Amino acid sequence: MKRGWIIVIILIALVVGGAAIVANARRGRGVRSLIPIAQVRAPEGVRIRVQVLNATKTRGLARRATMLLRDRGFDVVETGTLSQTRDTTLILDLSGHPDWAKRIAEIMAPAKVEARPDSSRYLDIAVVLGGTWRPPSQPFYP
Repeated sequence: MKRGWIIVIILIALVVGGAAIVANARRGRGVRSLIPIAQVRAPEGVRIRVQVLNATKTRGLARRATMLLRDRGFDVVETGTLSQTRDTTLILDLSGHPDWAKRIAEIMAPAKVEARPDSSRYLDIAVVLGGTWRPPSQPFYP
């Protein structure tokens, strides 16, 4: 009889766990790509020009994002601050390369990607940092 209860408890746990995974996936917090975020980088041999704009009240966030993106091989050519704040980080694909925008969105998650073609061709991607983005922790150098 004990064995039957154990099986029932395991089945209930599996159903509840599966429901939680589905609920998180619907909210956009589901399983991301199979590549760990620490390994997402700019494609080899390609210069991707990026603009980083801070749309939060947190000082220094654009600088932290710039350091992160440069560490991953992206060429951040411009940073700035917007007076209008936003919650969600927005990645703007300005050059028609959705795969580049997707890579940056994975690094800057949670983020939304939009295509906004720009004929000037000065920038490839614009990153508008939102309040939900948290930079990775930095090592302490005394």
